[in-house]
Amino acid sequence: MQKTPGQMPGQVNVVAKAARVLKACQTLGGGLSLGDLARHLSLPRSTVQRIVQTLVQEGLLASDGTARSITLGPEILSIGATAATNVVERVQPLLRKLAAETGETVDLSRLNGDHMVFVNQMTGSQRLRAVSAVGDTFPLHCTANGKAVLAELPESELNSFLMRPLKRFTPHTIVTAKLLTGHLAEIRAKGIAVDAQEHSIGICAIGIAVRDKAHQYYAISIPVPSVRFAQCRARCERALNKEREALQRVLMN
Repeated sequence: MQKTPGQMPGQVNVVAKAARVLKACQTLGGGLSLGDLARHLSLPRSTVQRIVQTLVQEGLLASDGTARSITLGPEILSIGATAATNVVERVQPLLRKLAAETGETVDLSRLNGDHMVFVNQMTGSQRLRAVSAVGDTFPLHCTANGKAVLAELPESELNSFLMRPLKRFTPHTIVTAKLLTGHLAEIRAKGIAVDAQEHSIGICAIGIAVRDKAHQYYAISIPVPSVRFAQCRARCERALNKEREALQRVLMN
């Protein structure tokens, strides 16, 4: 049967709602219920249930049928992994350039649910340096890459994140939503996020965040041993600011 033009708006609306469900699962992390999604999206539970059932059948979501079991499915994760690999290849020359200019390690990470995951790294030339493994995950509220991304999130997604408890990692970790909200406002004004030993004692970092054309958030961060941070901070900030537009162009192409 041929589709009539009158059917198109409704079809587009369903696709838009399905996209919102997938984005919510990415932002909120795993272990969601239908009620969680319905409340977050301000949609009827029955609508969310129909969308989730279809996405589960297509492998884009996964659920074992228990109360809190909705997660991203294997197909969407495979798509995401392919996209991340392409980004790594395109951004790698910029990471190499930043590492050469600063002498410090440079990391590329992407937002994955409620944490950042490292997808590439260029090691600096300094003998004393901060190094993490590709695939390591880091919290959002106390890392340079995580806070840079939080400062770029839409207000609704940020408010949802701020409703959760903020874990203390060091005496310097910000653990209240009020203080973190003020801190994020400063990051938006300056364009640079700073981790002042908030995640790990002895390690500081600065970072910037950008989005690709698929609205996936990425961050470039430069971790530095705290004993050297004060003397190299300005140099690293200048380098990041200089390459910000180039990074955005690469991700939008």
